[in-house]
Amino acid sequence: MNSQILTGLVAALGLMANFALVGPASAQDGHAAHAADHGHHHADFESTRMHVRVDGEAGPGVRDIILIPGLSSSPEVWQGTVDHLGSGWRVHRIHIQGFAGAPAEGNAEGPVAAPVAEEIARYIAEQNLDHPVVVGHSMGGTIGMMLAARHPDAVGKLMVVDMVPFMGAMFGAPGTDPTAESVAPIADQIYAGMNAASDEQYQSMAAASVSGMVNTDAARAAILEDTASSDRRVSANAYRELLVTDLRPELARIKAPTEVLYIKFNVPGMTAEVTDMIYQGSFATLPGAELRRIDDSAHFIFLDQPEAFNARLDAFLAE
Repeated sequence: MNSQILTGLVAALGLMANFALVGPASAQDGHAAHAADHGHHHADFESTRMHVRVDGEAGPGVRDIILIPGLSSSPEVWQGTVDHLGSGWRVHRIHIQGFAGAPAEGNAEGPVAAPVAEEIARYIAEQNLDHPVVVGHSMGGTIGMMLAARHPDAVGKLMVVDMVPFMGAMFGAPGTDPTAESVAPIADQIYAGMNAASDEQYQSMAAASVSGMVNTDAARAAILEDTASSDRRVSANAYRELLVTDLRPELARIKAPTEVLYIKFNVPGMTAEVTDMIYQGSFATLPGAELRRIDDSAHFIFLDQPEAFNARLDAFLAE
């Protein structure tokens, strides 16, 4: 039952980056070792929830942009976007503790997304970033919405990539109005199943999920590698948190111009028009938000349709 719920959710929503494959022991390298392995440096910012890779230098005319990856994803997924942005931007890539080789630290227990959003707000303040642009994919989109709603004066612009403000709404029976409380039992079921599954079961589910989340063959191996080096406890905690988090009542607090990019739900019988209606209803409490569907793409829009994604990002940044 739990396996069916997990794989069915992935197929129906196309919203989560991927699932963790292995237990906590696989993600025990420290920040310095991880940086050395990947050839980058981290911002001078102490946190047990995240660390930050910075590309570019501050200077006259240089703007700041924060890129937040999704569940179990590495900041490396944004490399194409960083390359496209080029000079004129200082890019801050968030690496959430417990994901893609980073030790779990403060994320080993309890919620993940909400505490990370608070840490990003602290990072913006301590690093003296002037209303940075924030772009979040999947779970990163949830974190971006939390940040912009709960710290509305900190964010300059917000782009949400393939995420709705309440994932749990997808579990409601037809004709019902699900709430965080009403979906908690199924969230608990999924959480238990993620923790109880064997490594072999997780590998099978992850392979099936990733195959439907990225159409670009060359990108799948890296996504699977991120998943394999993530901490199962952190992924399970974050996944449950996303299911029971309803941000719709908070969206009206967002002051920053907001754009949402999304794909048609990959469900038999689902149409682009119905998907559009779902997104319009989901973001109804955020007047002025631009909702734009990107066709011929899976969940990782910036990997499957980089030209279309970059065009929308450029236009949004220029507005």
